[in-house]
Amino acid sequence: MNKVMKEMISTLVYLLGVLCLTWLVITFVGQRTEVDGSSMEPMLSNGDNLIVDKISYRFRDPQRYDIIVFPFQYQENTYYIKRIIGLPGETVQIDQQGNIYINGELLQENYGREVIRADTVGIAANPIVLGEDEYFVMGDNRNNSTDSRTEIVGNIRRGDIIGRAWVRIWPLDKIGVLKHQ
Repeated sequence: MNKVMKEMISTLVYLLGVLCLTWLVITFVGQRTEVDGSSMEPMLSNGDNLIVDKISYRFRDPQRYDIIVFPFQYQENTYYIKRIIGLPGETVQIDQQGNIYINGELLQENYGREVIRADTVGIAANPIVLGEDEYFVMGDNRNNSTDSRTEIVGNIRRGDIIGRAWVRIWPLDKIGVLKHQ
């Protein structure tokens, strides 16, 4: 009976260790998230499953064109996935022709799925000056994305960023590290 009890305690300690390690990884290192919607097409599609890197931003600042995950402030357990366009301290503006300007200079990028329509420029029609810990984000499907151009999303604070979309793990034919410029 003593041997059985030791075996049960040993198994319980092992399972507790696995649970603790899993919690630590999910909390501090990475987590799985699923893309809901088409705002990041063609890079990410509805139903894609990603691993979010939660650790690298502890050692470096987010970079322009990183794809980040952050919570939507008006709905619990809802997360947005968008691409960083503007960095802290910069001024972002989008003209009526759909051109994006950073500090008055045309942004040379090719992530947008299409030219931004005049009716989707939103609050970025006027210059938006980012604070020292704020980022301006946009979906790649520019005319079908709720992002920093809307008041309900606005600028994203550094502390609200959960992490960087790192690896697509599903669907199988698209598995791989997400690359940016």
